[in-house]
Amino acid sequence: PGQEREDFRPRIVPYYRDPSKPYKKVLRTRYIQTELGFHERLFVAVLTSKTTLNTLAVAVNKTVAHHFPRLLYFTGLRGAKVPHGMVLVAHGDERPIWLMYETMHYIHQHFGSDYDWFYIMQDDTYAQAEQVKALVTHLSINQDVYLGRAEEFIGGDEQARYCHGGFGYLLSRSLLLKLHQHLDSCRNEILSARPDEWLGRCIIDFLGITCVSQLQGQHYHTYELAKNAEPEKEDEEEFQAALAVHPVPDVTLMYRLHKRFSRIQLDRAYQEIQDLQMQIRNLTSLTPTGKAGLTWPVGINAPFLPKSRFEVISWDYFTEQHLFSCPDGSPKCELSGASKADVSDVIESALEQLNSRYQPLLRFSKRQLLNGYRRFDPTRGMEYTLDLLLEAVTQKGHSHVLVKRVSLVRPLSKVEIIPMPYVTEATRVQLVLPLTVQDLDFVANFLDMFAMNTLDTHDNALLTLLFIYHPYDAQRVSQVDVFAGVKAMVGELEKRYAEVKIPWISVKTEVPSQVKLMDIVSKKHPVDTLFFLASVWTEINTEFLNRCRMNAISNWQVFFPVHFQEFNPALVYRGEQAASSSTDFLRDGHFDRHSFAEACFYNSDYMTARTKLAADILDRDEVLESMEVFDVFLHYSGLHLFRAVEPGLVQKYALRSCNPRLSEELYHRCMLSNLEGLASRSHLAMALFEQEQANST
Repeated sequence: PGQEREDFRPRIVPYYRDPSKPYKKVLRTRYIQTELGFHERLFVAVLTSKTTLNTLAVAVNKTVAHHFPRLLYFTGLRGAKVPHGMVLVAHGDERPIWLMYETMHYIHQHFGSDYDWFYIMQDDTYAQAEQVKALVTHLSINQDVYLGRAEEFIGGDEQARYCHGGFGYLLSRSLLLKLHQHLDSCRNEILSARPDEWLGRCIIDFLGITCVSQLQGQHYHTYELAKNAEPEKEDEEEFQAALAVHPVPDVTLMYRLHKRFSRIQLDRAYQEIQDLQMQIRNLTSLTPTGKAGLTWPVGINAPFLPKSRFEVISWDYFTEQHLFSCPDGSPKCELSGASKADVSDVIESALEQLNSRYQPLLRFSKRQLLNGYRRFDPTRGMEYTLDLLLEAVTQKGHSHVLVKRVSLVRPLSKVEIIPMPYVTEATRVQLVLPLTVQDLDFVANFLDMFAMNTLDTHDNALLTLLFIYHPYDAQRVSQVDVFAGVKAMVGELEKRYAEVKIPWISVKTEVPSQVKLMDIVSKKHPVDTLFFLASVWTEINTEFLNRCRMNAISNWQVFFPVHFQEFNPALVYRGEQAASSSTDFLRDGHFDRHSFAEACFYNSDYMTARTKLAADILDRDEVLESMEVFDVFLHYSGLHLFRAVEPGLVQKYALRSCNPRLSEELYHRCMLSNLEGLASRSHLAMALFEQEQANST
């Protein structure tokens, strides 16, 4: 503050390079956050011991750990068995002062440059994670902060205070950076029986900063739990406002505290919702639309209004036993799994709301769900309409059966960004192309597109051909090789691109099972190979290969793109010139959701899933004929299956040859793909109309 205060205005610094000095390539950071110097908000350290690692520390991990962005446990026990889901740092010395010294040194060395705030607590402390996170968002990082429950030193200076370790304390990054250089001196010069007193004395003696319980208008509220306390009966304001509660001597009490504080936070949230809804009602009357503009539920987005009949969101009908809009397209299927739990929860919520509104005059109980409807509205959430057969009982005991229609909404809650492993576009892609005799007419176009979009551009991609011989053709291969023409084309490519080798694998089978073919290819490549399983109609391009690299993540996710299938030009254009604009491109085809021929995945993930499949089917190899690679990952991998439309993967129209030797489901799916790929409804209607006109004349 003052006249000499610097005015923080952005200014453009012009780039200048000295022409006399050699040019050096600038190395950029991986993330813009690192380059701009941003830090994560909060790091939490929990001090534990040999006796409490498997009890209190586990309780802390199950109650509040998932609310903090980063939490580590520190102990002096060496070689301790780490409980599941916990990150433990063992220093090898259980002396309390030594544990505190090593912990502060470790935090500075590994996290000092990554976080703005450091919260230190013990495993016999219950901390309200959301309150602690809210506290640091209201504090300035420009000050040296030592915040906690201030306690006097025994027989020490009246002005100096240290932060009681049992109630946790907060250190700023600037204080930690200054403190680190004095830790060795503190270890050698300061004697204390308590680690929190030792740390407080170190900060006071070398930095001149004392512990405070209030800073920048923010209070660090704590609550000391009495012996034999009952958390469910604690209603005083001091308890409800506490950021940290201490001491918590046993695991059961830790869980009871968590339940109590969760209920307090939930009640506060409901009260805030009611207050906001009341404010919305009061303000809506002042708007131009008046009370007519008030949506239900209050505060939730209004339902989506379709602009045409094609945008209407359909309702799905269900009962307590069956669903009448099934994922596989069948008209009726059993209600099970998440859908059954969803319906049960909605009915229970409806009864709870009815009873809370009409009690004590009436008490409702469910007889039967007559009709149920639900739909997902992307602007607000899942909507439900229920027709319930209810029994209403009055205060005098009289009962009456009635039917009541209720509407419910499960609104979209807080959106979370799912953390994903880091991947790059530099990974080599191994294309695998299975070929049968029926595919020979399309191989030349595939190889031309592969050469133009990958070999000419020096893309990091390789190709392996899989020749599938019918047993009859395999016997005559020495006289007549049905794939001789393809092998000749491969030879021409290898001559044109001297550094390129295109290997091929020959397989003899009557039923070209996708899983059996992939088994052969998998054994001939390293485990870290990124496969792209292609079809002969696929037109390879760099844009899609990069998306294949980004969407297939080892030990995390596999990618099954939905290609864009062009319609039959004879039906679409009927002799006219094909249009080339982007709108016509989207109109003259469709995304073929019945095809699972293309896939991007890592060999290691396939081998893991295939091993589980082998243990399940034992020696029944005929089961493999009814499966695709998609089924293997879906049922036996546990990985994320990313299935999305891929506009960069375009296929020209071709009538596929469906092998009747495959399973009924695969054959049916292949036939549906052929039929839906003919043309759109309007094109088919026009073709029928012209045919009828021609027949009538």
